[in-house]
Amino acid sequence: MTLLSYQVFKTVAESGNFHKAADVLGLTPSAISHTISTLEKELGFSVLTRGKAGVSLTSYGQHLLPYVNAVLNSDESLQQVVAEFNGLRRGVVKVGCFSSVCTNWMPEVIKSFRELYPEIRIEVFQGTYDDVRYWIKNGIVDFGFLSTSSAGDLKIEPFYRDPLLCIVPREFAQERESDCITAREMAKMQFVVQRKSTDADVSNYMKANHLDIQTNYHVVDDLSTVVMVANGFGICLMPELVMNDIPYDVVRYRIEPEAFRVIGLAVLNPQFMAPAVRTLYRHIIDRYRNL
Repeated sequence: MTLLSYQVFKTVAESGNFHKAADVLGLTPSAISHTISTLEKELGFSVLTRGKAGVSLTSYGQHLLPYVNAVLNSDESLQQVVAEFNGLRRGVVKVGCFSSVCTNWMPEVIKSFRELYPEIRIEVFQGTYDDVRYWIKNGIVDFGFLSTSSAGDLKIEPFYRDPLLCIVPREFAQERESDCITAREMAKMQFVVQRKSTDADVSNYMKANHLDIQTNYHVVDDLSTVVMVANGFGICLMPELVMNDIPYDVVRYRIEPEAFRVIGLAVLNPQFMAPAVRTLYRHIIDRYRNL
């Protein structure tokens, strides 16, 4: 088995199609098929199921993929170390992030980092907390942004406190003078809520303050949540960073008791980051820690 066969397997698994994998790697579909067949023969079991709609991983392939990712990541780390010894800074860094980090921070991160290290390429993977955690554990990304409450058993370095706010329709705000709303008041109101994988910190706040709310509206993304609120279907809790992207006519309130989403960078093994990975990791923390 060779690094090329591992790269072919990874690319086919990600694209679900021999032709797409061939385009990505600059090979012919027949070369891709031959490489996979040779790999399966050497392994002694099938890693892909072929069908008219494309290919998918077998159960063996699913178990094997994280190890293949680890091998390829190790090779990338080796290449980066060699480049560093030669006075060069180059490589690829894959970063997982959730929506509000992707829209508020990543464009500036990419631009500022590119000015310092033009030979290091950044790849961004956006998803939910659960997605980012899965990507880190399976070697799909080198590190990722998570809240401390969603990191689980991953090592995380926290660096930013993001206040939770109560978001209400404009009509509601016209009836209030205070700029703060209490958990006791919120307990009497209709909510718009998201799945736990997208708002773990909000769910934790509700549990801690006994907000056993009832709702008819279960959405997935931040924008949909605020749209429902803007149209008068309820209120919601939202991190302040999220609201920087929201154009709708809603009003923000401080909450009592106050709470924060603590954002950090999570990595599978901090001691074994490749040079390019470590450089971007420190660049992000140094840049945003004092905000």
